[in-house]
Amino acid sequence: MKKSLLLVLAGLALTTACKKDDTTPATMQLAGTMAASAEVPAVKVASSGTGAVTGTYDPSSMVLTYTVTYSGLTGNPSAGHFHFGDAKHSGNVFISFPTLPAATSGTVSGTATLTAMQADSFKLGHVYSNIHTASNAGGEVRANVTLK
Repeated sequence: MKKSLLLVLAGLALTTACKKDDTTPATMQLAGTMAASAEVPAVKVASSGTGAVTGTYDPSSMVLTYTVTYSGLTGNPSAGHFHFGDAKHSGNVFISFPTLPAATSGTVSGTATLTAMQADSFKLGHVYSNIHTASNAGGEVRANVTLK
C-alpha cells in the first residue's frame, strides 16, 4: 500500500514538474514599412510612394487581421497582396487584398485564416506585401513583413 501511494505521489510530482511552458503569445504583431526602394525587381517608373503594414495574428485561431496604408503612388492601385518571399526574392501571392481605393493614397483592411505554412513564413520573415499600379505592374511599394 505504501509503495502504491509513493508511486502515485511520485507520478503527480513528475506531472507537475514537467508541465509545458507555453511561451507563444496570445496575439502577435504584424509590421512592415512600404517603400519603392524595397521592390524586387526594382520599379520601372520612379516612385515616391510609401506605406505601412500593421496588424495582428492570433496563433490559436490562425486568424491574421491586417491594415495597409499607402500614399504617393504614381497612379491608382491595380492590385495588392501578401506574397511568399524574403527581402531579396519575389514569390507567389497567397492573400489578395479584397478592394483598394481608386486613389494614389488609401487604406485597405482585411482578415484571413492562415495555413500552418503561411503562418510559419510570416514568423520566419519570408513574406512581403506590395501594391501594384499601371506604371509599376510588378509592384510599386513593398514591405517585408514580420510577426513578433
